[in-house]
Amino acid sequence: MEMLKFGKIAAVALALAVVVGCSSKKGDAAGEGAVDPNAGYDASANGASGLDSSMSDEAALRAITVFYFAYDSAELQPEAMRALDVHARDLKANGQRVVLAGNTDERGTREYNMALGERRAQTVQRYLVLQGVSPAQLEAISYGEERPVALGNDEQAWAQNRRVEMTK
Repeated sequence: MEMLKFGKIAAVALALAVVVGCSSKKGDAAGEGAVDPNAGYDASANGASGLDSSMSDEAALRAITVFYFAYDSAELQPEAMRALDVHARDLKANGQRVVLAGNTDERGTREYNMALGERRAQTVQRYLVLQGVSPAQLEAISYGEERPVALGNDEQAWAQNRRVEMTK
């Protein structure tokens, strides 16, 4: 009986080890050349250059209007959620309308990238609605790969193009 219990525990431990070992995301190259999914974030591109030390964290987060995504993903990064929390408070208070424009890098078909850009914009839209913003204030659109901000065929350029831009 004791041996059967030990066998079950060993089987569960082995299964967990396999799951953990196989949990890398698609597109990762076994640790070599791995790039930070937020590598495209540049505060100066969001009008936040020259922030002095007296500026509050909330004002710095408010200045972020471009939200970056990992390769082939529509999942929000923690820094984006913090900035979106500030934007949600502002939008609830002032009732202003915003456009959420989803963008992708050039890899993939045009149709796939249009759909991915739409999913990214809708992810930001859903997050803001969950924070209490009226859906009537938000318009989600996709430009896919059509409006790159960085030209180039390397990860640095691609990371800057995988984004949702919030415009008022």
